[in-house]
Amino acid sequence: MKSKVATLVQVTQRIVARSQKHRNEYLEQIDHAQKNPPEKNKLSCGNLAHGIAACDAQDKNTIRMLNASNIGIVTSYNDMLSAHQPYATYPEKIKAHVRELGSTAQVAGAVPAMCDGVTQGLEGMELSLFSRDNIAQATVIALSHQMFDGVICLGICDKIVPGLLMGALRFGHLPMLFIPAGPMSSGIANSEKAAVRQRFAEGKIGREELLDAETASYHSPGTCTFYGTANSNQMIMEAMGLQLPGGSFVNPESPLRDALTAESCKQLTRITAQGGDLRPLGKIVDERAIVNAMVALLASGGSTNHSIHLIAIARSAGIIIDWDDFNDLSQVVPLLARVYPNGQADINHFHAAGGTVLLFTQLVENGYMHGDAKSIWGDDFALSLREPVLRDNKLQWRPTIERSLDTQVLAQIDEPFDKEGGLRLLQGNLGRGVIKISAVAPEHRVVTAPAVVISDQDALQVKFDAGELDRDCIIVVRFQGPKANGMPELHKLTPLLGSLQSRGFQVALVTDGRMSGASGKIPAAIHLSPEAAAGGPLAKVRDGDMITLNADTGELSCACAEQVWSEREVDCLGSQRTFGVGREFFANFRNVVSSAEQGASVLFDDIAS
Repeated sequence: MKSKVATLVQVTQRIVARSQKHRNEYLEQIDHAQKNPPEKNKLSCGNLAHGIAACDAQDKNTIRMLNASNIGIVTSYNDMLSAHQPYATYPEKIKAHVRELGSTAQVAGAVPAMCDGVTQGLEGMELSLFSRDNIAQATVIALSHQMFDGVICLGICDKIVPGLLMGALRFGHLPMLFIPAGPMSSGIANSEKAAVRQRFAEGKIGREELLDAETASYHSPGTCTFYGTANSNQMIMEAMGLQLPGGSFVNPESPLRDALTAESCKQLTRITAQGGDLRPLGKIVDERAIVNAMVALLASGGSTNHSIHLIAIARSAGIIIDWDDFNDLSQVVPLLARVYPNGQADINHFHAAGGTVLLFTQLVENGYMHGDAKSIWGDDFALSLREPVLRDNKLQWRPTIERSLDTQVLAQIDEPFDKEGGLRLLQGNLGRGVIKISAVAPEHRVVTAPAVVISDQDALQVKFDAGELDRDCIIVVRFQGPKANGMPELHKLTPLLGSLQSRGFQVALVTDGRMSGASGKIPAAIHLSPEAAAGGPLAKVRDGDMITLNADTGELSCACAEQVWSEREVDCLGSQRTFGVGREFFANFRNVVSSAEQGASVLFDDIAS
């Protein structure tokens, strides 16, 4: 008990001390905004008339009375993303629920929402990570009208939730919450889907069979059911107290989903200044909330993308975290969830087994999370851990079950799947990176093999088809960082590397790119910093160099004589594809973006200070 509690306290105190300057400046900013609001009665008649011109007569009168809350909705709706398609009807639902409390709501703005699943392996993926900061900027623009007393964010998937939260934190004097739409119902078994993908990569089946399997998996409105970045987003928003407890993984269009949406709208209205119980977003997202999000991510084996996103989110609230913090927490936080790709179950199975409320309850009661952190729901985080249920069509809250209903999916804390969390820091003469080990078998966590160096993910397929990879090897995919090309996910490499591993070869991936929230059974050292395009050591690696990836000890090194290594020139990428699908518009992003460990952001020029 002392060890884990001591680590939680030590890491939190370290973050507090490291963040003191930035956090104090941030709190001063939101305190000033709170004390000096652009009150609607100070807006000129022309300002206010423009802001309410499209409202119906009832809402116009309510807003003109100036004593009721006006809620701003920032939406990521489009009907191409299955996760966001349900949001089409949410604005009208929100307005109706808010009117019940005598207040109003308006759609403040919309943000772009791209899908990594659609762009995977294509040029558009090079805009994916940058879309997060673009979403943050769009959120700021939406709220800049300063017509609002609270904010509802409608977003679920990969870069959308981090971007929305980063932008909303610039208006941290206002209360804010997320309303999810929930995951789609379960499709084909994840093991079957993975096997089909691997057979396609090996050329054993055609595109039609692959497409049949994929559409049987991704088949309806709602988030994808595997535990990637989208569902990790829901996990950490709930862990930070920014969503109603137990509501992350309730399916779309179910009666309970509708009841949770209604309660979310009413709760946000209650915690505005006009509601008499103001709970500013910037005060809820403090160091304890950030640590709780990190712990929830680690205990559930969540997306590696959040080793970047959480850093950027924290920085938006004036809080500085790094990979040492993730690593130290991961050494004491037990792994309690097995959801694909870390197991065969999907997120619906996890929810049925006990879900977020049981997971968080176990973590809080055993000293792994800050139970005294604040929440939009009410009291301290620990006191808000209740399970939603419908009784006679009314939403009620009850204590969670005491034990998991399926310990193969959600473990009891006294019998975890692993005594450590799923993320580790790797470092050595190749730089610093992270590895997700929760899905990597122990026998594959240490690999020493010659390097196969490529600078384009498509080159791997060529080498695979030519039989050049039928041996132990470590694939080095460089010039995939944010400065080089926007840091795309390289998940399309997984079936090829999985095939090699299945043939009995020891293989691993080392890259300055991302591997995605679906990082799986292949040991992958990702997010290498400094990246190759910034002159990082990965640019010195040559074909045949012996590389060691040791996830047990945290070593990532190239066995090259020190003098030879120091005299090697950086092998710069000959040409970068910077045009097409609008990539030319993001040249400035590539020029000024920070490293992966600093959040891969263009928004903060003092993040390292």
